[in-house]
Amino acid sequence: MNTLLLNDNEEDIKKAGEILREGGLVAIPTETVYGLAANALDGGAVKRIFKAKGRPADNPLIVHIADFSDIEKYNLVSEIPEKVKILAEKFWSGPLTIIMPKGKAVPDEVSAGLDTVAIRFPSHKVAQAVIKAAGCPLAAPSANLSGSPSPTEAKHVMNDLNGRIDAVVDGGECSVGLESTVITLAEDKPKLLRPGEITVGEIEKVIGKIEVDDAVLNQLKDDKKVSSPGMKYKHYSPKATVILVDSNDEEYIDFVNKNNGKGVAALCYYGDEKNIEAECFILGEKNNYKNQAQRLFKMLRKIDEEPEIKTVYARCPSVDGVGMAVYNRLIRAAGFEVIKLEDV
Repeated sequence: MNTLLLNDNEEDIKKAGEILREGGLVAIPTETVYGLAANALDGGAVKRIFKAKGRPADNPLIVHIADFSDIEKYNLVSEIPEKVKILAEKFWSGPLTIIMPKGKAVPDEVSAGLDTVAIRFPSHKVAQAVIKAAGCPLAAPSANLSGSPSPTEAKHVMNDLNGRIDAVVDGGECSVGLESTVITLAEDKPKLLRPGEITVGEIEKVIGKIEVDDAVLNQLKDDKKVSSPGMKYKHYSPKATVILVDSNDEEYIDFVNKNNGKGVAALCYYGDEKNIEAECFILGEKNNYKNQAQRLFKMLRKIDEEPEIKTVYARCPSVDGVGMAVYNRLIRAAGFEVIKLEDV
């Protein structure tokens, strides 16, 4: 298959829409990461997403819309809870995914057999334009090989999926850099299933107290069903082994230097590199969690560009605000391996 690299002009967006209507796969930019899109109402097209990515079939997808009215227009849900309207008024379009009771039009391939569906209204203008050009909602996980770092630039998609999908629309670099916040309103109480740029505190200001699923910060139990993307499997991983180091600044620097050697690198904050003897990849500013979020996947992919790197000692981020999203991605990239220096 020859993967087309399209631009974000009107003619190429129209071409992307045609490919999607005909059951093809097109990677599109969003404000979070690039998504691998297919017609969400076509189970056969959606199956191609799983094949192209090598994605487990029990990992549900997110349906992307271009207007709130699309939910009812395409019969995506069986009911729209009142809190959905409140959250949509505040955060849509934007990086928030809301899980609701599934409508009859949604194929099981999208929901991984669950009776719920995840829906998002992205703010990226190119994503909106492609959805409108396709004339249907789009199911779209991140446009990468399953398990590898999510793509924040079109070149990342081409590196992973060239020859596996029909086209990529180049809409520039993603501004957020991490996948959307996911909250379910299909249970008795609202629950956060995946953190993102929109934080727990921001959501609670709008709809009141929400629970945080235990799998956000910890490994999902083997017998628990996946109700949101990014919950169960080792994710976002470069080829090198990532190990989180939970410590203060001085302890971290000392630990990396003591364990420095061939194939060792550090994923650290600005300023750390002045005192670290290993090769450094800068995660971001220490207390600027949005900056860390925007840079994380880019740095993990840069690590992959240097195959001699075998072990990466990463700073353990805070779980405050957007820091929770950074920690959530890094702990999965590390396969939940954390060294707490106070325990060493």
